[in-house]
Amino acid sequence: MTNGAAKLNAFPVFVRVEGEAVIIVGGGDEALAKARLLGQTSARLTIVADHAEPALAAWIAANGATHVNAPYEPALLEGAVLVFAASGDEALDRQVSDDARRLGIAVNAVDRPELCDFFTPALVNRAPLAVAVGTEGAGPVLAQMVRAKIDRMLPPSLGPLAALGNSLREAADKVLPKGSRRRRFWNDFFTGAPARAMEIGHASEARAAAAELLARNAPASGHVALVGAGPGAEDLLTLRAQRHLMEADVIMYDALVPEAVVAMGRRDAERLPVGKRKGCHSKSQEEINALLVRLGREGKRVVRLKSGDPLVFGRAGEEMQALRDAGISYEVVPGVTAAFAAAADCELPLTLRGVTSSMVFTTGHDLKGGTLPDWAKLAISGATVAVYMGRSVAADVAARLIEAGLSPDTAVAVVENASLAERRLFHGTIADLPALQDRDELTGPVMTLIGDAVAGANFARSTPLADQNRVAAKENLGADA
Repeated sequence: MTNGAAKLNAFPVFVRVEGEAVIIVGGGDEALAKARLLGQTSARLTIVADHAEPALAAWIAANGATHVNAPYEPALLEGAVLVFAASGDEALDRQVSDDARRLGIAVNAVDRPELCDFFTPALVNRAPLAVAVGTEGAGPVLAQMVRAKIDRMLPPSLGPLAALGNSLREAADKVLPKGSRRRRFWNDFFTGAPARAMEIGHASEARAAAAELLARNAPASGHVALVGAGPGAEDLLTLRAQRHLMEADVIMYDALVPEAVVAMGRRDAERLPVGKRKGCHSKSQEEINALLVRLGREGKRVVRLKSGDPLVFGRAGEEMQALRDAGISYEVVPGVTAAFAAAADCELPLTLRGVTSSMVFTTGHDLKGGTLPDWAKLAISGATVAVYMGRSVAADVAARLIEAGLSPDTAVAVVENASLAERRLFHGTIADLPALQDRDELTGPVMTLIGDAVAGANFARSTPLADQNRVAAKENLGADA
C-alpha cells in the first residue's frame, strides 16, 4: 500500500460464533434482515421482541431460533458474543448499544453507525469459504452491488472443495514441507483435477484426485515470470500478471514499479527491490541475472516485475538468455507499455488512416550519436515516434530531427506519470520540445510522442510546452540576478 492510500476505519475480521449466543433486539423488518444474515451461521440465535411481525415470527419458527416474547431488559444480553440493535426505535437501539458496551459485548445498531462497534457485511456464502464486503456503514447498496458481482464469479462448488481441502490439511502438513512445495500442492488442488471434478459434482472423484496429488509429493521446480507491471496504475495490470503475483515466492521489482502494484502480490512473498534509475543502480544487470538463476534453482516461483512491458526497453532479452542457459523454466507476461498509456491520457491516435500507419519506439539517447538512427527516416516519412526517458535530451532530439528534415511544426505531446492520477500533460511542436529540458519539476517518468497523428489529440487538459508565463518568469529571474 502506498503512503497516500486511504486507511480503513474498520478492520475486517471473522468472529467465531459456532454454538455461541447472538442476540437480536427488534421485531420488524430490520430484525428480520439481521436474522436472515445470522441464520447462515451456526450461532445460537435469540430474537428479543415483545411483538414480532408475522414475517419475523414465521422465520423464527422455520429456522429454530429462540424467541423471547417479552420487553427488552439488559439482563437478556448476558453471555452473548454479539448483539444487534434492530428495533427501529432510536431510543431503544441506543439503550441496547449502551448496555452491550457496558457488558463488554460488541454491538451493531442498524442504520446508526455512531452506535456500532462493528458493521455487518454483504456476505457471499460458500461455507466454509466466505467473502464479506463492507463499506463501514457508508454505502450498504454499494456493498450489495459488489457482493452480487463476486457471487457470480464464485461457483457453488467452492464450498465443498474448501471443505475437502480442510479435511486434507493435517495430512498435507505432515507430508509437505513448508514453503513453495506446500503452496504448489494447494494451488494445484484448488485449480487442478480436484477442483474440476468438484465443479461438476463428482465429489468422490475430487477426493481421489486430491489423494493422488498428495501422494505424488513432487519436489517444487523453479519458475520465473517476467511480468509487465504496466505504466503505473494498478488496475492496468493484466489478470495473468495478478495471478503470478499471488503465486510468487519472490517478487523482484524495478524502481519505477509503484508500491501499490508490488502490494498486489502474496503478503508473505519475499520482496526484492532491484530497480535501476538514472544515476542510481541498486543491482547490476549481471547481478539480477544471477539472482534469477539462483532462485529458480532453489525451486522458487519468481515474479520479475518490470515497469511497462518487459520486452520494451526492459532488458528482458538478457534475463531470458541467462535463464535459458541455466535451464530454468520461464515465461513472459506482457504489460501495457508507457507509450500506449500516454496516448490514452492524451486521447491521441498512434496510427491514423491517411496520415500514418507505422510507429517507432525509441529512447532519446539513440539520437546522441554521430549519425541518425534508421528510424529517424521513418519519423520524417510520417511515422508516430514514442520517445522513452527523453526529458534530459529533449533539445538533442528536437535539433537532430529538424536537422534531418522533420518539420518544426510537427505536433508533440508529453506525458509525465502516464496512467496515474497525478499525471501531467503538455503539448506543442518539435520547435517547442527543448523547453521540456527546463522543466525540472518533472520528476516522474516522461513519455514524448511525436508525429502528424499527434495533432489529433485532445489537449483540453494539457499545458503548452512553450508556456509564455513560464518563459517570462525565467527571463525576469535572470534580469533580477
